Amino acid sequence: MFFCAISGEPPQDPVVSSKSGHVYERRLIQKYITENGTDPITGEKLEEGDLVAVKASPNAAPPRPPSHSSIPALLTLFQNEWDALVLETFALKQQYNSTRQELSYSLYTQDAASRVIARLMRERDAAREALANVQATMGIAPSAGSGDVEMADETAPASEGTLPEKTLAEIDETHKALFAVRKKRKVPAEYATPAQVKTFTAKHTIPSLHSASPAGITTIAVSTAEPSQFLTGGNDKVVQLYDRSTDKVLASLKGHTKKVNHVAFREREGQPTLLLSAGADKIARVWSQEAASGEYISRSTIRTHKSDVTGLAVHPTSTLLLLGSQDKTYSVHDLTTFDQLYRSPEADEPFTSMALHPDGCLLAVGTPASTIQIFDIRSGDVAATLVPTDGVPFTVNSLSFSENGYHLLAPDSLSSVGIWDLRKQKLGHSIALGEGFKVSSVAYDYTAQLLGIAGSEGVRVHAHKSWEELARFEEGGEVVDLVFGAQSKEIWGLSGRDVRVWGLP
Repeated sequence: MFFCAISGEPPQDPVVSSKSGHVYERRLIQKYITENGTDPITGEKLEEGDLVAVKASPNAAPPRPPSHSSIPALLTLFQNEWDALVLETFALKQQYNSTRQELSYSLYTQDAASRVIARLMRERDAAREALANVQATMGIAPSAGSGDVEMADETAPASEGTLPEKTLAEIDETHKALFAVRKKRKVPAEYATPAQVKTFTAKHTIPSLHSASPAGITTIAVSTAEPSQFLTGGNDKVVQLYDRSTDKVLASLKGHTKKVNHVAFREREGQPTLLLSAGADKIARVWSQEAASGEYISRSTIRTHKSDVTGLAVHPTSTLLLLGSQDKTYSVHDLTTFDQLYRSPEADEPFTSMALHPDGCLLAVGTPASTIQIFDIRSGDVAATLVPTDGVPFTVNSLSFSENGYHLLAPDSLSSVGIWDLRKQKLGHSIALGEGFKVSSVAYDYTAQLLGIAGSEGVRVHAHKSWEELARFEEGGEVVDLVFGAQSKEIWGLSGRDVRVWGLP
């Protein structure tokens, strides 16, 4: 029994190639020759004249062609569709095999290049060591320029020692002004009270933001200048600016090559609003709106760090951007020129989260070893190290300073959060959330009366000082991030691809 070399089925009208000897269904090979002019198996040139009919039954006559209104006509139509599908599948299979060969060659080339680079680096190091030995023997001091010479990096840090004097003066001036105001500041009357929070209900859900593959929103920031606008970043590598009042996407910003970890607004009177993002692709990006077209364009791409950027904060001066990374460093950047002003020396542990003190002088970073380090950004020195007293090691994945500057909210275990008293550098209180609750994000509101916790079982809101649970929202399932809205009268949370808003009824 014959089988067609293309479809793999017994041919109804078999022909054989006089060049390759393969058997084909006549209609399939004729279509392939018309489109390609070659033998589908050998790739050699093939014409219809090279096909020889196989006459297994010379007395048999083909039936008369049926009309299109009959069942045989429909079967013929389906057969033609099937033939086209078989030919397309065959072409895709050939393309797939060709792509595999190209990929194998590329991988081989990359591996060879890596081996050559490694060998050259070993030879370089051996030559430097030999030169140093010769210089030592001859009593010649090594030259100042005898260190590593690497390729120039356009994003290399301008300074890794200290911040420029002008920047330090601006930070000190802002710190003094904010500290003086904070000592006298009272809770604004228009902000939500703990009693009002108890009445919060689900108000609005914005579904299906970002792509479904890979699905999930990872971070959110709400505008203070336009409270209806918010910024989100997702696993789909996209940053979106959305207007809740019109239910429209104002901008969809692409440029990251991996998931977005953090987003933020830079809003300053007299200056253009900047949209900021940082991701697992080791970079941070800055966008702003173009006056002429109204479109958001990329202003800068910051490539300082060598691993995931896990922290992003805008300094109270509104002129500085701070980034934390899993490469065990943090950096400070100018939001006017986008130059790097400072990059810290490597710490002992990667940084998994980051928060900036409301006065702008202290920077807290979390680590995967349960500890929290607090740096003085003016000197780069470690001001304090906070370590939970006991428990299983966990990753500090979120941090939040109270607006009065006295407390720091952070996970102190996998299923509890702690409130650290910065004046005593001690854990003042711990809130247990239940063994099934896994903390993903924490946040203080502006009044420092409320603290929000997002995790695997939704959102919890507690009162500061009394630690009473004021509200619990579980209808959204797991919530990965949350922020307090305008005047703390709303809470925004991320659940899958949805943005959920809870507030006063």
